[in-house]
Amino acid sequence: MTLMETESGCSGGDGGELDAVVSACVLGGFSEASESRALLSSLPDVHGDMMASESTTERFLVIMNRYQEQPHLLDPHLEWMLNIILDIVRSEKSPPSLVHLSFKFLYIICKVRGYKIFMQLFPHEVADVQPVLDLLTRQDPKDSETWETRYMLLLWLSMTCLIPFDLYRLDGHLESDSGQAREPIMDRILAIAKSYLLVSDCSRDAASVLISKFMTRPDVKQKHLGDFLDWNLTTISQTSDQSMRDIMVLDGALQSLVTKHTLPIALKPVMLHCLEQKQLSESSQAMLRKLCVKLIQRLGLTFLKPRLAAWRYQRGNRSLAANLSMSQSAIVAAAVTPEAQVQKQEEDYDIPEDVETVIEQLLVGLKDKETIVRWSAAKGIGRVTGRLPKELADEVVGSVLDCFSFQETDNAWHGGCLALAELGRRGLLLPSRLTDVVPLIVKSLTYEEKRGACSVGSNVRDAACYVCWSFARAYEPKELKPFVTDIASALLITTVFDRDVNCRRAASAAFQENVGRQGTFPHGIDILTAADYFAVGNLTNCYLNISVYIAGFPEYTKAMIDHLAAMKINHWDGVIRELATKALHNLTPQAPDYMAATVLPQLLPVAVGIDLHGRHGAILACAEITHALYKLGLQTDSLIEKLSLSKMPFKGDPVIVVSALSALCEEYYQADTGQADSDMQEALVSQYIEGLKSPQMLARCGSALALGCLPTFMIHGKVMQVCLEDVLGTFTEARRDAVRAVAQVCVKAGVCAQGSSDSSLCSENVAEVYGVLLDSMTDYTTDSRGDVGAWVREAAMSSLMEVTLQVAGDAPEILSCTMCCLAQQSAEKIDRSRAHAGSIFLRLLHSTEPAVPHIPHREELLNIFPLETATSLNWNAPSQAFRYITKLLGLPQYQRHTLLGITVSVGGITQSTVEFSSQWLFDYLRGIQGDATAMTQFGDTLLIIFRDNLRNDRVSIPFLKMLNQMLANGCFEIFATQENHPFCVELLNLCKDLPLIAENSVHVDRLLFSSFCGLVQFQGEVKKKVLSQLLMLLCHHFPVVRKTTASQMYETMLTYDDVADAEVLDDVMTVLSDTNCDLATVRTHRNQLCDWLGVPRPQVIAKVTK
Repeated sequence: MTLMETESGCSGGDGGELDAVVSACVLGGFSEASESRALLSSLPDVHGDMMASESTTERFLVIMNRYQEQPHLLDPHLEWMLNIILDIVRSEKSPPSLVHLSFKFLYIICKVRGYKIFMQLFPHEVADVQPVLDLLTRQDPKDSETWETRYMLLLWLSMTCLIPFDLYRLDGHLESDSGQAREPIMDRILAIAKSYLLVSDCSRDAASVLISKFMTRPDVKQKHLGDFLDWNLTTISQTSDQSMRDIMVLDGALQSLVTKHTLPIALKPVMLHCLEQKQLSESSQAMLRKLCVKLIQRLGLTFLKPRLAAWRYQRGNRSLAANLSMSQSAIVAAAVTPEAQVQKQEEDYDIPEDVETVIEQLLVGLKDKETIVRWSAAKGIGRVTGRLPKELADEVVGSVLDCFSFQETDNAWHGGCLALAELGRRGLLLPSRLTDVVPLIVKSLTYEEKRGACSVGSNVRDAACYVCWSFARAYEPKELKPFVTDIASALLITTVFDRDVNCRRAASAAFQENVGRQGTFPHGIDILTAADYFAVGNLTNCYLNISVYIAGFPEYTKAMIDHLAAMKINHWDGVIRELATKALHNLTPQAPDYMAATVLPQLLPVAVGIDLHGRHGAILACAEITHALYKLGLQTDSLIEKLSLSKMPFKGDPVIVVSALSALCEEYYQADTGQADSDMQEALVSQYIEGLKSPQMLARCGSALALGCLPTFMIHGKVMQVCLEDVLGTFTEARRDAVRAVAQVCVKAGVCAQGSSDSSLCSENVAEVYGVLLDSMTDYTTDSRGDVGAWVREAAMSSLMEVTLQVAGDAPEILSCTMCCLAQQSAEKIDRSRAHAGSIFLRLLHSTEPAVPHIPHREELLNIFPLETATSLNWNAPSQAFRYITKLLGLPQYQRHTLLGITVSVGGITQSTVEFSSQWLFDYLRGIQGDATAMTQFGDTLLIIFRDNLRNDRVSIPFLKMLNQMLANGCFEIFATQENHPFCVELLNLCKDLPLIAENSVHVDRLLFSSFCGLVQFQGEVKKKVLSQLLMLLCHHFPVVRKTTASQMYETMLTYDDVADAEVLDDVMTVLSDTNCDLATVRTHRNQLCDWLGVPRPQVIAKVTK
């Protein structure tokens, strides 16, 4: 049965907008009881079928997992489920596979309900001891498939150990039928428990439960406790935490010691000394450190008398009826025990010296890097302190407070908060200490420490909320009354301004607890209705709506504003900074005088500070606050645009931000309308031009963007100075922003063919501007981030389009052609760059308002790219883009640039780009195979690209890859039929020169093997020179080169049948297949190959020594 609870409400506005919808699913009972009974009853039928048993197990898991959060609903049904499974286990007809499957189902139930509850249902009569023990003895501890059986049997054996009879009475006659003595049951159980404490699966945990039940028996304690502890301490001392096996052994040994059995007095110091010597607190395993802390606190408790501290602070009684029957004054009087009674109880109470060691170890545990260790140490501090005299307990509290030092890590702050919460909850933190504790907790509620690009401290803030929650329950209202304002303000600040939703909800819960328990928090009920658990889940709602409502109560207004100004506008997260500034805007009407007189003067120095985050947040905050003040003043309805709109008197201060620089200049830096203040213009432009030479990348970027945002009157007379200043800097980001600024300046300056070069774009400077932009389109800078030059190229393409359209509209006669460079970028390998270039190419081609003149082959281009391709062609897809772009190879003025772009794509590494670019390139070449003129022109263009880029690995390596594909596909058959064709001769010479000047010669050599083998198809002297080159490589001093060359030549002989005469072809193939011998033998074989192939033998040239 599932109960659905839904609450909804609508706002009172006209729109009837839905405020909140909260849905919760609550299970009403074990609705799958009948199905579960059928599944359990079917175990004898399905255990032999693997598929059926897995299906049954999975279905049972699904059913049980539904009750993970409400396991108590299973309680009425646990007994019959256990009985069904135990009947199968006890049956002598049940095979081992059925028994193991039954225990697996038993474990699933136990996991959901919890072993502490479930194990109590096991039958634990005298008759159950021997069968369970025998069944557990027959199990294999190393069988990883049946660990559930061993786990459940150990829990069952733990319950049978609780029988109220001495175990020796169960032994009977210890002689077996063969006359040999049988081992007593007590010894057998102890041996099994020891063996399972050292295994690596979950049975180790069940074995520790068995030890805790077994060792607390009086008969076992008297006979075996001392020997067991000796064995345990020996095991701990002889193992280390360096291997996984030893870690498991240590874990089991420590778990067995962390039980509630009484330790012999003589062994307590020995055990503590053993743990100190082992230095488990420095182990790399968190679980070992946790068990060590837990064991140390248990040892500390055994050193002290079990008692309740008479000096502790008590609020009311444990009985609700007693509390209600007492008057408020009587409750307060009962909260503190009289001093004389405390002193009487603490007389003659000797504290062992070992307790100091225990407390020291627990204080160290508070600073551990793992939460489970810190939490265990905090609980230990609370338990041990509750048995100490008042003065010593106060010293412990002082040591805990030392964790709250800014020299400590966030781990220490978190552990300190947990310890204070435990002490307060137990009444061990006396009201006299609250003056020291509360300020530290208030700091913890906003604790945040930056680590790299993020921060730590959310766990500290969450734990501080827990402290406030525990204080609400621990103290009377009069004790916390002096601190109500501080605690309430800090909790509300965390509730609405914390970045993490769990901290906001924890603070809301703590505030709610204080409102209910203390009743002294100002406007508590009203605030809780607006800042409940669900409302604080939305961060934007917290900053922009809830904060405004809370700030309407004067007790919290300034505290919230101060927190935003001090800690949130310089936050590392940009979203938090922006929300904080918007929140300040919304809070300004609550305290306008405070904002203007106090907050703004504090923000101005931060706005020009060295911290980038602080500068960004402070400038945004100044803008939002001043805009809010302006609206307050005028009652009317981006950044420094708001400063300008607010008419603030900042004309003497150069407050500049790029996104609003234009608005600022128009407001403050005009002498007359449309005319700049000459002094300010000179200072401002000179400042940003100088900033383009800064050694800091961000300063260059900001200066470039600022120059691009200057209004027209500020750049009048300085166009060339701004456009051509240091565009080719060392920082890629700065070059990108500078190229963008060039277009912005040119567009704002306007175009006038016969105008002044310093005031507009004219015939005198248009060539220089286009030169800067076209040069930027050849930026192929790479670094660890990849091809970062693409940022510059894309910015240059956008700027080129803006400038071209501006010039085409105002003075088309001075326009330069840019389409060829765009064609090259449209054929490049990077999808994003190709799409950007292609869209600009089509935009300029099809532009009508204005029409772009001087486009070469306009008619042919319009045939290739009809108007509909401007919207239908997907340039990001290589399968579509290269189908069109390869057609530009047939246009003479576009051929070189297009082929250069295609070369990089065909020789790239992206499979789809390589596949489709090569496919459409070869399709074009097949179409011109019969046209000697077209092939000659294509070959000449190919050689020009090769020659121009011999020293450029970005092009030369992809070129060789493309060339190898062309040669393998017979793209140059028209040249192969002629002896010594000029194209073939020049191509061979370039290939021979390439290794001498290439930057990456190793990669080039490997590609050249294939190139030389492909050149063998050409006739005449070219073939002999190629063979000579290959035969020389057969004697290379690197074996891998010799082997690769021989393999490539072997494949070439198979491909081209005219390389060697038929009479010697078999001999050539035989020699090439066996060239992995020493260099002297290889030279002999090489010379033989030269004779067979008709190639002169290479001659060794003696080195000339001076």
